[in-house]
Amino acid sequence: MLNTRSSREFWLLAITAMLVIGAGLGLRDPWPSDEPRFALVAKQMVENGDWLFPHRGMELYSDKPPLLMWLQAAFYTILGNWRVAFLLPSLLAALGTLACVYDLGRRLWTRRVGLYAAWMLLFALQFTFQAKKAQIDPLVVFWITLANYGLLRHLLQGPRWGWWTLGWFAAGLGVISKGVGVIALLMLVPAGIAAARGWPGVRVHVRDARFWLGPLALLAAICVWLAPVLAVGLSSSNPEYHAYLDDILFRQTAKRYAQSWDHPQPPWYHLETMLTMWLPAMLALPWALAPWWRRLRLRHDPRYLLPLAWWLLVVVFFSIPSGKRDVYILPALPMFCLALAPLLPGLLRRRGVRLCVGAFAVLLAALFLVAGLAMLSGTPGFERRLMDGRGIGQEVTRPLAWVLVAVGTWGVGSLLVWGRRLPERAVCSVLGAFWVMYGLVGYPLLNDSSSARGLMEAVGRRIGPQAELGLVAWKEQNLLMADRPAATFGFRVPWDEQLRRGVAWQAQRPAQRWLLVQDPMMLSCIDRQASEPMGVANRRSWWLVPAGAVRGGCTMSAGERLIERKAQADAENE
Repeated sequence: MLNTRSSREFWLLAITAMLVIGAGLGLRDPWPSDEPRFALVAKQMVENGDWLFPHRGMELYSDKPPLLMWLQAAFYTILGNWRVAFLLPSLLAALGTLACVYDLGRRLWTRRVGLYAAWMLLFALQFTFQAKKAQIDPLVVFWITLANYGLLRHLLQGPRWGWWTLGWFAAGLGVISKGVGVIALLMLVPAGIAAARGWPGVRVHVRDARFWLGPLALLAAICVWLAPVLAVGLSSSNPEYHAYLDDILFRQTAKRYAQSWDHPQPPWYHLETMLTMWLPAMLALPWALAPWWRRLRLRHDPRYLLPLAWWLLVVVFFSIPSGKRDVYILPALPMFCLALAPLLPGLLRRRGVRLCVGAFAVLLAALFLVAGLAMLSGTPGFERRLMDGRGIGQEVTRPLAWVLVAVGTWGVGSLLVWGRRLPERAVCSVLGAFWVMYGLVGYPLLNDSSSARGLMEAVGRRIGPQAELGLVAWKEQNLLMADRPAATFGFRVPWDEQLRRGVAWQAQRPAQRWLLVQDPMMLSCIDRQASEPMGVANRRSWWLVPAGAVRGGCTMSAGERLIERKAQADAENE
């Protein structure tokens, strides 16, 4: 396989992608904010056998469709290891996205263009960061990119009705992952305009009866989940099922888009995200605008029009609602890299581009090296925040500092080798070293505090194997990491009501039952002197409350209620 240069270049990309994204697989538990939620839902699917109506504790979980949780639960069923199973969908999705971009570049232009597009995508900060997390976004990006792949193969090289059908089907799988997979079909807008204006090389083939295979495939993919959940939910007399359907089909989709209720941001928010989180590829943007314009205006090249116009449509689509998160526009990043890749060889020969890329490599190496040395020589503010917010000590921060020093030193060496002639290689080398070290060393060091593993193990040791544990104002990682079946008293239930229910539960068997309570719910009815502080995990303080520490009824004062409402609202918006 390595006898030719093209084979060596491809396998270098594939192996590097596996190392960068897969480093640390199996070395950590789910980390907040979203990972423990999805892993807990998947774990309860396996335990209770209900894969159709997901649960978070005792409540139905209707915030997201269940495809990611299905995959996590399926991988656990096969492998029997949650530390691998919960991250495996993201790893495979990221590799699949890279494969789609590489092959599209190869087929639409040349093999070298495909390699450039994949390398840019692999080391784009936002892509790598999300690919190493067990959230829904890497999976959605894959389905949308696969949909784009199928549509572009048909629209630019067609008719290819098999790819056309696959593109629509992948968009449908994106819908049952997060609800936004349908944005892949925005690709038809510039394709239809270009075809109507007679641009060469693009055809929609709308008059062919096989056109309707696409919409049917979209519907079929959505019905993989929607048909059984509607059949069971509508035929059931359980009001929780009806509430679940109403929430996930209406409130969490169209209503959430039209009337966003969280993460308010200004209209230009996604522009800021692209300029910072799409580095280093975004460094070439100022020099790419003129060549793009020439290829569109003079050559009428649809290979540029379709991905570029789709990118802009996605940004506009997610800029309209007031609620915005940086991951919303992540699906547009692969098409941006694809459209930029054909220009990259010429751009990298320009002095301004080389200076920007080289300066970025110097900045990365300097940041890692200076931050690591500062942590070793003193106590900078960010180290203190890390120690206070995560509940970790110097036994963790000092090894982390050495990791930063090692990455920074590697960066200096990379600059000495490639900085003058090939600064893009120096950037990839520094970023690759950081992501690998972060996975192999950072994961084990930060896992106990970031995942609540350390907190819940300490709680289990303190109360003993025969005791029962109840959770008040809890987060998903607490229930997920508990070493025994823990009692919960609702999740969306107001925290003061959770406390009252927990106290009543504890009073039934006071000698054996303990409550783990988040600090804002340590009301005046609880004697802190008789309770035990269990430390800080995930920026939250936790207390272990025995029955004897509860004094009378737990009624909140006005001040306590304000604190409780703010803390619960902050927790729900994470």
